Amino acid sequence: MLSFFKNSAGLFKKQQQDILSAAFIIGFSVAASGVLGLVRYRLLASYFGSDIKLLDSFIAASVLPDAIFEVLIFGTIALAFIPVFSQYINNDDLKKAWSLTSKMISLGLLVFAIFTIFMLFFAKQIAPLIAPGVIGEYPQSQLIIARLLQIMTVGQFFFVFSIFITGILQSFQRFLVPALASVFYNVGIILAIIFLSPALGIYAPAVGMVIGALLHLLIQIPMATSLGYKFHLDIDFKSKDVKDMFALMWPRTVALGILRLSDVINISLASLAAAGTIVAFNFAQVLQLEPVSLFAASLAQAALPALALQYNAKKFNDFKKTFTESLHQILFLILPTAAILAVLRIPVVRLVFGARELPWEVTVLTGRTLIAFSIGIAAQSVSLLLLRGYHATRDSMTPVKINIASVVINIAMSVVFIKVLHLSVIYLALAYSTANIINALLMLYVLDKKVNFNKKEVLTPAIKMILISAITAVALYIPMKFLDQLVFDTTKTVGLLLLTSLATLVGLIVYISLSIIFKVKEVAIFFNLARRVILLPAKLSKPTIPPIEVQEKT
Repeated sequence: MLSFFKNSAGLFKKQQQDILSAAFIIGFSVAASGVLGLVRYRLLASYFGSDIKLLDSFIAASVLPDAIFEVLIFGTIALAFIPVFSQYINNDDLKKAWSLTSKMISLGLLVFAIFTIFMLFFAKQIAPLIAPGVIGEYPQSQLIIARLLQIMTVGQFFFVFSIFITGILQSFQRFLVPALASVFYNVGIILAIIFLSPALGIYAPAVGMVIGALLHLLIQIPMATSLGYKFHLDIDFKSKDVKDMFALMWPRTVALGILRLSDVINISLASLAAAGTIVAFNFAQVLQLEPVSLFAASLAQAALPALALQYNAKKFNDFKKTFTESLHQILFLILPTAAILAVLRIPVVRLVFGARELPWEVTVLTGRTLIAFSIGIAAQSVSLLLLRGYHATRDSMTPVKINIASVVINIAMSVVFIKVLHLSVIYLALAYSTANIINALLMLYVLDKKVNFNKKEVLTPAIKMILISAITAVALYIPMKFLDQLVFDTTKTVGLLLLTSLATLVGLIVYISLSIIFKVKEVAIFFNLARRVILLPAKLSKPTIPPIEVQEKT
């Protein structure tokens, strides 16, 4: 037993040196975080679904702080900080690496301090811009949204420090602790909803976001400290390292700013429809983002350090091989998931969000919106890897130009669908998916011009997997209809769960079987990974074998 805990603790410090192992560590923790995230939304629906305009207000308020944080910090850190920091590590220059980290954290804290002060004074004026429809119909919601904005912004302040620590740990190929940090973030929100809602009402989950952000930071500090990092305040705009970082960051910041602007506009447009439309759009978006975060983000995130190191070392064939393998692994996992979400949309929505307090019409609208989102899930997933491919090559301008074009298309289509044609919120999701598909195709085309991929090696497996996924969707639909009408009572949770599980199992069996028949090699890779997962408890129970050098000394 002592050996089990000792070896388990060692996992936190162990490097994940191959991309699939790193992606598994990230993916496993992201899955846990994703489950908790869905629990969080289920609790939101349960506690506040009976007052749908209140839930609309909370979701509308959460969009802006998240967008500002992602624009200023998260995306730029993941794609600009890690390649530069990794280069210093590769050159054994930790002094410069630590100095750069302290300078960037200090500047980040300064920027967010200014933003927090601005939000404290002007939140009430900002609220009508992000939810005009809700405030127009329910004027009292303006003050609620403003207060929620102010509370949530404080939580983002903690994330500024935390996300840089994440960048440090991932650059050292320690992926487990950063991945677990998101679990603790959701735990903070869940506990706040359960224990603080009776006293604070809709403000409880906002307070939970602050608590969760603090936990996200605290869990990562010990590991960063053990690697040798110590923070010291160092605001230096003139440093060459900082200037180089900003040169790499600003294009991504612009691209993310435009992308997040489209999210804010979508919520604003959704607010013009009936009460609950914001909830339906957001809940469907949350569901479609789960597989993207679990599979695509994990693999892309794990691939970035390797891609950056290979390109910096001028190992271009290794770079192309790593990118191609990561692309196929993402598609292998994401395509059947998109099919499952599209076909089993209503059962999935009911299982995840179907609290008795949530109106049935909102549940149905969420399911229909999810179909439109599922069309672009694969493209959205591939774009995450493509983006990291560009940043590994130190080309940050090309994806910005392509992102701007796709976002403009998204916004234009959304405005036409909602303001001109007065269509359902479903078409907001369709515009979003269309823009993602255009974005992915353009990014792949231009990156190919830059590095010259082997077209056959890239496209043949991808086409196979798309075809297999289409057949899987049909295979899912047939048992779902049969089981729903003749076997299970889906008015009850148990019957709904059995229906979803069995239909999904049938689809996965079809997908795996066809993948084997079509000789999709990713099947063997992930079977091997599954074997490693099964053997993990046994490895933890066995005593660690000392290195040969130690054995020779004894």
